[in-house]
Amino acid sequence: MATEQSSDDFERESRRSGPYVRAVRWMENLGDAAFAYLLLAPALLILGVIAFWPLVRTFELSLHADQLVGTGTVGEYVGLTNYVELLTGQRSALLVRPLIPTVTWSDQFPFFHGIQNPFTAALTVTFIFTIVSVLVETVIGFGQALVLDQDFRGRRWVRVAIILPWAVPIVIQGMIFFLLFQPNIGFLVDPLQNLGVFSATPLSNSVDSLLILVVADVWKTSAFMALLILAGLQSIDRNLYDVARVTGASKWQQFKMITLPLVLPTVLVAMLFRTIGALRIFGLIETVTSCSTVPSLSCLVVSAFSSRQYGTAAAVAFITAGIIAVAVSVYIAKFADTQGGGV
Repeated sequence: MATEQSSDDFERESRRSGPYVRAVRWMENLGDAAFAYLLLAPALLILGVIAFWPLVRTFELSLHADQLVGTGTVGEYVGLTNYVELLTGQRSALLVRPLIPTVTWSDQFPFFHGIQNPFTAALTVTFIFTIVSVLVETVIGFGQALVLDQDFRGRRWVRVAIILPWAVPIVIQGMIFFLLFQPNIGFLVDPLQNLGVFSATPLSNSVDSLLILVVADVWKTSAFMALLILAGLQSIDRNLYDVARVTGASKWQQFKMITLPLVLPTVLVAMLFRTIGALRIFGLIETVTSCSTVPSLSCLVVSAFSSRQYGTAAAVAFITAGIIAVAVSVYIAKFADTQGGGV
């Protein structure tokens, strides 16, 4: 009787453990790459839920009409109508309030002459701000990193002075530049006006305001670029420079043949981060100009959302996300080239 009961228990245990045994054997037969992807699957699933699900919901919202009906339900499904009307200017009447009427770009830049679509103007302004600010920040940050990489007396205090602007909150930074360029308050307005650089009311002028915003962004985020590039510089083997000096290489040749190639991947990563930040900039523009003279894509999103035009706001936000995705892809492709296709 006892032997028969033991046999039944063994059979039940075998049936219970069967799937687990098969799963273990299935994993044992996986290749190294497949097993690695299997281990990464939970993290990728969580990342997908956190990063991509809001993007999917934003795209879904952008396919619906702006008007709300009932108890808060978003309007009817309209397909790509929001995108078409944004790109063709049919949605201009919606976006003119409150940020577009004071924009005078076409009066000051021939390039803007004929651009009456607020979305196109905001897209162009965002690109100009991103390209100019990222390039200037990269050059200045690289120079600062080269200085900080040297061993000299007082280097600690120089590092503090360079990093300090990065610690200033965006609102405080915006208020500083807002007050600096306020007539009768800011001490820079009159001298710069006398030099012919700015007008009497620079924050009411689109070109002056864009230049002020670029300077403000460079003042704050060059330190971020410098810190990242400095980390790349300090990872370079110093023996390479000793060998170069023994062979008679000049400082410029050492920079061109050793420093620049080895630090370039770090520079590209730093530029990637700053490009993403510049493409979605809002806080600085809102604080300094209230999005009135320098409209960005983020300004359009906030303006449309504040006006309860949720479909339009979602469409602009999704287009902005798409532009950032393209920028990231370009940087990753370039970074892979610098690593010999290793990424």
